[in-house]
Amino acid sequence: MCAWREISDVNGRGGGRSAMQRGSLGVLRLRLWLWLLAVSASTAVLAADPSKEPFTIRISCGSFDDIRTAPTNTLWYRDFGYTGGRFANATRPSFIIPPLKTLRHFPLSDGPENCYYINNVPNGHYQVRLFFALVADPNLDSEPIFDVSVEGTLFSSLLLGWSSEDEKTFAEALVFVQDSSLSICFHSTGHGDPSILSIEVLQIDDNAYKFGPSWGKGTILRTAKRLTCGSGKPAFDEDLNGIHWGGDRFWLGVKTLSSSSDDQPISTENVIAETLLAPNFYPQSIYQSAIVGTDRQPSLSFEMDVTPNRNYSVWLHFAEIENGITAEEERVFDVLINGDTAFKDIDIIRMAGERFTALVLNKTIVVTGTTLTIVLQPLKGTRATISAIEVFEIILAEKKTLTQEVSALRTVKGSLGLPLRLGWNGDPCVPQQHPWSGVECQFDDIKGHWVIDGLGLDNQGLRGFIPSDISMLQHLQSINLSGNSIKGNIPVTLGTISGLQVLDLSYNELNGSIPDSLGQLASNLNGNYLSGRVPASLGGRPLHRARFNFTDNAGLCGIPGLHECGPHLSVAAKIGMAFGVLVAILFLVVFAACWWKRRQNIRRAQKLAAAREAPYAKSRTQFTRDMQMAKHHRPHESSRSGNDESTPHLLPS
Repeated sequence: MCAWREISDVNGRGGGRSAMQRGSLGVLRLRLWLWLLAVSASTAVLAADPSKEPFTIRISCGSFDDIRTAPTNTLWYRDFGYTGGRFANATRPSFIIPPLKTLRHFPLSDGPENCYYINNVPNGHYQVRLFFALVADPNLDSEPIFDVSVEGTLFSSLLLGWSSEDEKTFAEALVFVQDSSLSICFHSTGHGDPSILSIEVLQIDDNAYKFGPSWGKGTILRTAKRLTCGSGKPAFDEDLNGIHWGGDRFWLGVKTLSSSSDDQPISTENVIAETLLAPNFYPQSIYQSAIVGTDRQPSLSFEMDVTPNRNYSVWLHFAEIENGITAEEERVFDVLINGDTAFKDIDIIRMAGERFTALVLNKTIVVTGTTLTIVLQPLKGTRATISAIEVFEIILAEKKTLTQEVSALRTVKGSLGLPLRLGWNGDPCVPQQHPWSGVECQFDDIKGHWVIDGLGLDNQGLRGFIPSDISMLQHLQSINLSGNSIKGNIPVTLGTISGLQVLDLSYNELNGSIPDSLGQLASNLNGNYLSGRVPASLGGRPLHRARFNFTDNAGLCGIPGLHECGPHLSVAAKIGMAFGVLVAILFLVVFAACWWKRRQNIRRAQKLAAAREAPYAKSRTQFTRDMQMAKHHRPHESSRSGNDESTPHLLPS
């Protein structure tokens, strides 16, 4: 089935005719028109198969475990691997907020931009909703003020007082995912730490809320208002037995459209036809109640605050459920939006085909002021009626920064050791209200993307090195990295950036030689540890001209104003030479020690030899030999008497 009862009028033409103009031909033409709409809308069924579950992910921010919440046993995944920030317990400022106990918040010291990156998201159309809460810590600002973007497009700004109004405790947008990933970023405005309770990414029909020719992947719809009239009870689609392909819309229940009006609620338990149909899959319950005017005040009026000079898509829902209205032409009214007739001669029974049948009207308007007013003015019958209202702000999706340049900047971030306070999360150039600090952007009309044309990171406490991948930023016109503690060599690839005109690397700790490729740049290399011969392409230039400055580098040579170049040794060669000298000295010391030890041994041996030549030494030597001889002959003298054995032997004189 398809939503052939849904009528869209984006050109401001009337949606009906007067009673005298309507005849059998008019009815046939109307039904033919509705049938054509049915044929064109039937393709939406192909985009969403109700028999299959859409992609859904719900994140309980700050939670270490998966959680299920009542009453629908909704699954919330733990918050792991999506972003940085800090964990904290949450204080829920509104009863409509999911019953979760933790949140994630982002101190300004962690950077002005912080993002959730959700990967492996199937390409398609999604309802993205975020609920906010307060950090349960009296030492922190009780109500932070910050901006929210999705896929690089700013779509919500939390203003002072948001925590005291139910509808402002969440932000919702309908967005297309085109590269299997989704980024949701929070931009600090200096007033407290952005604090996020939950994130929901719910796949919906690809043709949901198709409002006209300008609708498509280049637009984002921000939910500005969604009311279910007559019930007075807020509810989500999940509570209303909605189909998941419709998302999980929050409907704020109201019993009156204005505190000063005299309207009244009505309801029915009858089944409403033409609901839960593609592409929007509206639940039946929103049509089972309504607000109607009274005999004293038959018209209905609704007013809301909006951002001026924006486009809005208005969706009005009707079903004829009042017992006193049973046939066509018994209730006819016009719909005026900001004073202009948006829909004329609305007869719900005639346009829907019968009673208890849903009818949806859609109108795109431009609002120049700060309020949007909807008036239902009766023409026949006594009272106007309405079942539900939806209002979306139409936002043009920002064009993103060229992918390879984003990748190059992330490499630069890691190599230079960028301080956490600078952030550099999300897209460098969008949203345009929150570009990365130190990055200058320009829109390339030919490529249809933003590109990086300047880096200004002077005096930021950088302590890393300049990566060769910086050359991937091919649209750079200026680089200023002065006043840091950057080490290492100057990459030769800097000279391959064709558009680069100004390079300031002064007052760092760079070493090595100046690459020949920098010859055509206006460069300031003053105050480093550079060495070697200045490239020949710079040799004819005065040393102190503004175009190229490399003073205060004691190791440079070879042009007027610098000392003559001898055999050029690089820093590595000098270190190698010093090491070689040290090894040689160590070898000499060891050799001298060995020689001295050997000399001592020789002298000792000479002294022993001299001692053996002395008379006393000779006698001692002869005595030792005689004793050994006596021991040798003692067995042969065993037959001698004991007196002979005891007789001492005298040494010969």
